[in-house]
Amino acid sequence: MERIYFDYAATSPVHPEVIEIVYDAMKNHFGNASSIHYFGRDSRRIMDDAKKVFANSIGAKPNEIVLTSGGTESDNTAILETALTREKEGKHIITTVVEHHAVLKPMEYLESLGFDVTYLSVDEFGMINLKDLEESLREDTTLVSIMYGNNEVGTLSNVEAIGNIIQKSLSTAYFHTDAVQAYGLERIDVKKDQIDLLSTSSHKIGGPKGIGFLYINESIHLPSFMLGGEQEMKRRAGTENIPALAGFQKAVEITQLTKESRKVEYNDFSTHLVKRLEESNVEFELNGHLDYRLMHIINIWFKGVSSEQLLLLLDLSGISISAGSACTAGNIDPSHVLMAMYGEKSQRVNESVRISFGIETTMESIDYLANELIRLIRKLKK
Repeated sequence: MERIYFDYAATSPVHPEVIEIVYDAMKNHFGNASSIHYFGRDSRRIMDDAKKVFANSIGAKPNEIVLTSGGTESDNTAILETALTREKEGKHIITTVVEHHAVLKPMEYLESLGFDVTYLSVDEFGMINLKDLEESLREDTTLVSIMYGNNEVGTLSNVEAIGNIIQKSLSTAYFHTDAVQAYGLERIDVKKDQIDLLSTSSHKIGGPKGIGFLYINESIHLPSFMLGGEQEMKRRAGTENIPALAGFQKAVEITQLTKESRKVEYNDFSTHLVKRLEESNVEFELNGHLDYRLMHIINIWFKGVSSEQLLLLLDLSGISISAGSACTAGNIDPSHVLMAMYGEKSQRVNESVRISFGIETTMESIDYLANELIRLIRKLKK
């Protein structure tokens, strides 16, 4: 049976060119980047080159890039270290109800320590009201964490407007954005958008798992989240993973060259899928914003069809999609994003699926997906 993957928002297969780079680095560039001999200098060169690529991709400086193990560590570092370091300046933090759990869980932890966290609500498109943000900012607000693009429904935040509101407010809050889902596809300019902290992850863009980076504005000084050595200019302890780093660099180079063409292609996939569903008279509605969205994600409510049942039947047909964040895999808990957008009792919560595209997606695979969706939905309706 041919297996077709439509869950790129959860993770992506490693790009063939990235695999070659990782293999070469594992074989020929094994030195510890902290060592002063040839092998150490060789690894240091790879690391320095990679940081330049990462920095250029978001309009930052190489010294503002801190290597991490991925999105979760980047989010945790940005949130917890900012909150605890600035505790004397204030204990108020602002975020949204639709953040990834790598943001929401640290917020819950900080609340247990006595921090005051404001959770901004969203409308039926998954967007916050900028006026709510403006009114929530206080003199004791030290951090605002709002994701760049939602991982479940794809809605994009108005990052530039958020940055401007924070800068014009009476607060001295840092602006952190989880850009894990948007990185490699959207235009990101941390200086223009006045972003202080930004999280990324390699495995979402065809790179290896276990590596990402956290952008930290050079004016900000956060202590190391990991305790041990003095790597990363004392900002993140631990021997750097050079093979994964080299692979991540290659993945970034590929995405930077192809992101505009891929956005067009992904939009074509979504349009074609929607057209096929409309022609079949299947009852459905799209979740999220139709215009301001990540092009590789489409979230669909199939009316009267259990998303769990649909996922299982599609899997038997060789098709892999999801019903929410990959970090809730194994759970049948309803999506907190859809509940925030449409209400806890909305049918959408248990009848919606997420389909996401990537490097191996073709129009032929979209047609196969459409055929199986139509067939299985009719079967379940009976």
